[in-house]
Amino acid sequence: MGLLDELRTRVLVADGAMGTLLYLNGIDRCFEELNLTRPEQVRQIHRAYLGAGAEVIQTNTYAANDPKLRRYNLEYELESINRAGARLARSAAEGTGAYVLGTIGGIRSTKPGEISLGEIKQSNERQIEALLSEGVDGLLLETFYDPEELRATLTLARQKTDLPIVAQVSTQDSGYLQDGSTIAEMFAILENLGADVVGLNCRLGPFHMTRYLKQVPLPKHAFMSAYPNAGLPEYNEGRLRYRSGADYFGKSALDLRAEGVRLIGGCCGTTPEHVAAMVEAVKGAAPIIEKAIEINPETEAQRIEVREISAELSGANDEPPAEPRFHELTAAKDHSVIVELDPPRTLRTEGFFKGVQALKAAGIDAITLADNSLASPRIANESLASVIKSKYGVKPLVHVACRDRNMIGLQSHLMGLAASGINQMIAITGDPSKVGDVPGATSVYDYNSFDLIKLTKQFNEGKLPSGRSLGLRANFSVGAAFDPNGRHLDKGVQRLEKKIAAGADYFMTQPVYDEKRIEELYHATKHIKQQIFIGVMPLISAQNAAFLHNEVPGIRLTDEILNRMQRYEHDKDAAMEEGMNISRSLIDVILEYFGGVYIMTPFLRYEQSAELTRYVHEAAAKRKSQSRLLS
Repeated sequence: MGLLDELRTRVLVADGAMGTLLYLNGIDRCFEELNLTRPEQVRQIHRAYLGAGAEVIQTNTYAANDPKLRRYNLEYELESINRAGARLARSAAEGTGAYVLGTIGGIRSTKPGEISLGEIKQSNERQIEALLSEGVDGLLLETFYDPEELRATLTLARQKTDLPIVAQVSTQDSGYLQDGSTIAEMFAILENLGADVVGLNCRLGPFHMTRYLKQVPLPKHAFMSAYPNAGLPEYNEGRLRYRSGADYFGKSALDLRAEGVRLIGGCCGTTPEHVAAMVEAVKGAAPIIEKAIEINPETEAQRIEVREISAELSGANDEPPAEPRFHELTAAKDHSVIVELDPPRTLRTEGFFKGVQALKAAGIDAITLADNSLASPRIANESLASVIKSKYGVKPLVHVACRDRNMIGLQSHLMGLAASGINQMIAITGDPSKVGDVPGATSVYDYNSFDLIKLTKQFNEGKLPSGRSLGLRANFSVGAAFDPNGRHLDKGVQRLEKKIAAGADYFMTQPVYDEKRIEELYHATKHIKQQIFIGVMPLISAQNAAFLHNEVPGIRLTDEILNRMQRYEHDKDAAMEEGMNISRSLIDVILEYFGGVYIMTPFLRYEQSAELTRYVHEAAAKRKSQSRLLS
C-alpha cells in the first residue's frame, strides 16, 4: 500500500520542524550542510519524530537549492547534500513503515523578481533528480509564496516522476496569495497541474490555517494537507521562540481534520511533542468526505477587494488626482529645474527653511531631499517634505533608500508618504552604512532600487506584494538614479532601461563635469522617452574638486576643470566664482540637449543654487528667443 492509498482511508500525521530543533541545539549555519558534516544529528531528529508517531517524514533538504547554498559557498555540493538527506531519512524510517518525502522549498520570498524563473528551474531540476535517485516515496514542495514559482516547480516535478507530489503554498494573513488568488483557486490550479496533495504550510498557526480552510472545498481528486507553525514567534534574548503547546496542537489537528485535511504535520516551532499530541488526537479518526463551505461576509468583502481590485480602485479614483504627478508636469515644459537641499544633520532648521524660501523665489520646480546621504543620520526627509509642501508650497521629491529599512519598513514608509499626499519619490539603493559616521550600523538591503521601483508601482495599482489591497491607488511619480560617469556608458544605459522596465518615470544623474560627456549622454539616451535631469554641483574650492574626483563614487572631473580650480587654490572667493562659471557653462550644454537640470547644493549654500536656478531660466529664455528669430 502506498501513501495515496493510505490517505484514501485515514488521516496521516507527518513530522514537524527540522530547523527549529537544530536551531535549539545551537546550529546557526546552513542546516542542510549537516547532512554531510553531522549526519547522525539529522538522523536523530528523524528518529525522534518517528518515535512520536509520525508516519510521514521529510528530508532535510528544504533550502538545498543553488541560490541558498550559494550563500555558504556550497552550491557545488547541491547533489551530494540532497542525496545524503534522502539517505538519512530513509535509513531512519527503515522498518517503521513511514513514508519519506523529498523536500524542495520555495526560493523566492516576497521580493518582486528577486531570482529569475530560469535560475529556479535549473536549481530545482538538479534537486529533484538528486532526491529521486535515492528512492524517496514522493516529493514535498513547501513554503512557496510566489504562485508562479510553485506552478513551474510542480510542472517540472510532475515531468520527472509519477510518485506522489505534495504541493503546499504559504499565504499571508490576508488569506490570499501574492497574485491576489484565493487559496481555493490555487488548490484547483495545483490539482490540475498534477499535485496529489495540496495544502498550506508555514507562516500561519493552526487558528488562521483552519479559518482559511473553512472556505476551501474538498479537492476533486487530490487530498489536502496542512503544516501550521507553532503560532507566532517571539524574540527573546537573541533567539526566536514559539509558545503554542502540544495540547493545543492536538486539538488543532482535529479542527484541521474537520476541514478535510488528511495529511497533518508541523512547520516552524513544532517539535516531536507537538507531533505526538496530533497522533493521539486523530488516532482512529476517519477523514471527512463531505464538507459545507463557510462564507464569511467579511472575508467575502476582502475577496472582492483583492480579486476585483482594478475595478474597485478605479472607482475609488473616479475624481482626478488633486495633484498631477511630477514627471507629467515637467514633461510638458521646455525646461525644468530641481534642486537638492540636504536635510540638516542637527535640529537647527532655520537655515534649511531659509534655503527653501530662496529656492522657491528663484523659480525651482521641486526640491529633492536625500535620505541620510553618505549613511549619516539627518532629520527624516519625509518630515521636512510635509513642512515644505504645506507651509511653503514647494513640491518635495523624497529620496527613499533601501539601506535603512527592511521590506516591512519600506512598505510602511510608502504608505505614510501616500497618506501624507507626498507623491514624488526617488528610489535609490543607498550608500553602504560603513561609509557613514555611525560605526557598527548595518545595511539592510532587503530590496534594491529595481525592487523598490516595482514595489512603488504596485502601490499605484492599489496593492501590496502580499496581494492585500491598499484600499486606494497611490499616485506616485517614481524617479531613479542614473550614473553617467562610468567607463562603459552603454552598460549604464542598459541599467537605465532595466529601471524603465521596472517602472521608473524619470531619472536624475550624478554631477557631470564634462561637456563632451553631456553630448554623449544625449546620443546614448535619445531613444529614451523618460525625462533625464542632468546633475550640476557647483565646485567651491580646489580641495573640494580634488575630493569629489578622487574619493566620491560616481563623480569624475576632467583635467581641465581640475586645473581651472587649482589656479585659485589660495583664493576662496575666486575659486567659488570659477566653480559657478563652470556650472553655467555646463548648464548651457545641458539645455542644448536636455530639458532637465538637477542642481545639488553644496554644504547648504543655497544662494549658489538659487543663482544657478535663475541662470537656467535666463539661458532657456535666451535660447527660446534666438530660436524664434532663426525661424
